[in-house]
Amino acid sequence: MRKNSTVINALYGIVVTLILAVVSIMITNVLPNGYIGASVMAMLIGMVLHPLVKKLLPSFTGIDLVAKRLLKVSIVLMGASLSLTQVVEVGKFSLIVMVFTLATAFIFGNLIGKWFNMDWKLSNLISVGTGVCGGSAIAAVSPIIKAKDEDIAYALSTTFIFDILMVILFPIAGQFFGMTDLGFGLWAGTAINDTSSVVAASYAFSEAAGNYAVIVKLTRTLAIVPIVFIYSIVNQRIEQKTHYGDGNSNATFKLTRVIPWFILFFLIMVILRSVGVISAEFGSTLSSISKFFMVMSLGAIGLRTNFKSVAQSGILPMVHGFIISMLVVIVSFVIQMMLGQV
Repeated sequence: MRKNSTVINALYGIVVTLILAVVSIMITNVLPNGYIGASVMAMLIGMVLHPLVKKLLPSFTGIDLVAKRLLKVSIVLMGASLSLTQVVEVGKFSLIVMVFTLATAFIFGNLIGKWFNMDWKLSNLISVGTGVCGGSAIAAVSPIIKAKDEDIAYALSTTFIFDILMVILFPIAGQFFGMTDLGFGLWAGTAINDTSSVVAASYAFSEAAGNYAVIVKLTRTLAIVPIVFIYSIVNQRIEQKTHYGDGNSNATFKLTRVIPWFILFFLIMVILRSVGVISAEFGSTLSSISKFFMVMSLGAIGLRTNFKSVAQSGILPMVHGFIISMLVVIVSFVIQMMLGQV
């Protein structure tokens, strides 16, 4: 009887996140394209509904399941939309720019985070979202470093606010600098975070710029694999030091913890898509499912998050995010100028 009650309570939570995802997608579909993604919308609505849901639901079992398990499944399915051949297609110039923007996000992100005395997990989630690919990267890294829901929500909010500004300002700046379609696509694809925002800003400039920016953005997403691997090692080393500090000498390095199962399957999906086992059509279908699961998952994280707890982080993490974002934008533009690609 108790088991049946647990299952029913879990189903309640899953249904709530499902409804929240559908409503969020419906809302974003009637808003100006690209100004806010469905995932961020679901998270924000979830945070607003947190007090009400906490009172009405007997438990958060189902919501926890969606936030933790379904989130990882969405990352795996996302691999079906990516191909290693895209790396070749975008060319050496975009890869060079990506190396510099990623280095900028992580190096300065950590330096400024220490200067602001921020928690390293929040600081790095903001850097990941800014340097790699917004919500997807934050979602992939957060379970690896065991980030709090409040930190995830804050990092997503920071990248979201900056993306809104970039959708408006990027096309204006591109016209002002007289950028080529290729140059603008490369700039938008390497400097704007969320995919929907990249699409909105680049296609506002031109269709050709939009087509190129999408390829650059998808290739940038592949950086999730090495980034997660690095954070797995870093987090395990930090946990080892903590255990040793507590007098536990059994804390040993484990390779299985460094390579998370969902990232391994993500990479397998990318390979299957690259060799043609997964067709473009089927990959597109899996990608759509992945996006819906991501909306459900981030909505669940929002439902688990107390807005007051997020607000306690203060304004400095937001300033941190804006500084890193602006540095990435500037570095991307400068490197392209040096390569003659503007």
